[in-house]
Amino acid sequence: MNKTLVIDYYTDILCVWAWIAQKRVDELNKKLANSIELQCYYVDVFGDVPTKINTQWQSKGGFIGFAEHIQQSVSAFEYAHVNPKVWTQVRPTTSANAHLMLKAIEITYDKKKSIDMALTFRSAFFVDGLDIGNLDVLYDLANANGLDLNAIDTSIRDGSAMASLMGDYQKSKQQNINGSPSFVLDGGRQILYGDVGFRVILANVEELLKHPTDEASWC
Repeated sequence: MNKTLVIDYYTDILCVWAWIAQKRVDELNKKLANSIELQCYYVDVFGDVPTKINTQWQSKGGFIGFAEHIQQSVSAFEYAHVNPKVWTQVRPTTSANAHLMLKAIEITYDKKKSIDMALTFRSAFFVDGLDIGNLDVLYDLANANGLDLNAIDTSIRDGSAMASLMGDYQKSKQQNINGSPSFVLDGGRQILYGDVGFRVILANVEELLKHPTDEASWC
């Protein structure tokens, strides 16, 4: 019996390239659903948005320059719409609140529910232009999707959701994750990072399914 190929998938909820990659992830799951297991983790890219913009985009137009960059990035992808308010008017200060909420949902429900809500949060930001750095907005979205806010809040208040999130962040450092999105294959021997096309991802995954490496090379 063939083993299921485990793929560690790291994203930041505010990363536009993870938003673009969503369709590739959907296609990968659709094509290889019975052969792969995508383990979703979060990486800290937009944990401190003000500092990120001030240090990396200060000389390039700040938030407005960053917003223009985002619109240019998605212009080649018809399926990855981004609301013009994103980063021009709607400026979340952190992705950590959304990550924390998603870990709380995972604890309260299961991984699938958390993954589904991650897409809901991404869509709320990129399509609807909502500030998903704001906990009130996140709670409203969870409530609108029929989730038990009291149960979710319990795992946030008792620290279990934060502990799980810190576990993700630490794991990303251990696996030398440089950004979002990142696909980690073959137990960390291969990392596909950034704007990687679907065919490239598929070819690498299918190669591992055909020729799994159960141990490191002796060379």
